[in-house]
Amino acid sequence: RPEVGVVEGDVITAVNGIPALSVDAPGRLLRDQAGKQVRLSLASRGKRKGRDVIVTPLAAAAERELRYTTWEVERRERVETLGEGKLGYVHLRAMGPGDIADWERDFYPVFARQGLIVDVRHNGGGNIDSWILERLMRRAWMYWAPRVGDSTSNMQYAFRGHMVVLINEWTASDGEVFAEGFRRLGLGPVIGTRSWGGEIWLTSSNTLVDAGIVTAPEFGVYGPEGAWLIEGHGVDPDVVVDNLPAATFRGEDAQLAAAVDTLLARIARDPRPVPPPPAHPVMPRD
Repeated sequence: RPEVGVVEGDVITAVNGIPALSVDAPGRLLRDQAGKQVRLSLASRGKRKGRDVIVTPLAAAAERELRYTTWEVERRERVETLGEGKLGYVHLRAMGPGDIADWERDFYPVFARQGLIVDVRHNGGGNIDSWILERLMRRAWMYWAPRVGDSTSNMQYAFRGHMVVLINEWTASDGEVFAEGFRRLGLGPVIGTRSWGGEIWLTSSNTLVDAGIVTAPEFGVYGPEGAWLIEGHGVDPDVVVDNLPAATFRGEDAQLAAAVDTLLARIARDPRPVPPPPAHPVMPRD
């Protein structure tokens, strides 16, 4: 890290004065040190004298969040490159209150793109599926034509292009409801692998006197055709694409690539530009 001058190839020889070789794994010396200042003794290649630096370790959960954010940003950057600026990308980690803010942060800057990928892989669920679907169902039926600039629809932030949803085996609960609803409402295809398969909901109202909780299956979901949905099976994608372990290790993402290819092909077949305004009327003079 630049702020402490540690580079790849440096060797940690001690942690808080305890030699790294005195334990079976260096991580043992960092137990209970998250958020605290820690002194690392380093040996650098080509230098005879070692040096000490002060660092503040992260908790495992914080490190996970950083890795997840890196993965998410990399997906967005790939879509920008592979989609030639025509496609937008929104990833939802879950379906809770905080994810509403993530949706607004990432969707509105790309709502005017020709294609949109909504990625709910690894989604942990929640209960905002209808809120998001409602926005994706908006349809432009009238346009405001300003004197200067582009026309905008009166149905604010209505997405006019083509859309796909990405799911995988870690898409759970309300992420699955969103994917199933997206397809049933005719918004676009679902791409990836069959989802987790948990859709019997429950409440947290069954509390005990010791502040514990007893839960039981309470709400199943079914479709208008009279069949139970999702529970025990999951959501089957329209286009099955698996991310194989070796390819994923190399940094590839076949599911994302398939989503990009699908959208670009649909845009080529069915471009949806904003209709231009008609000629300005000539108003009669009194």
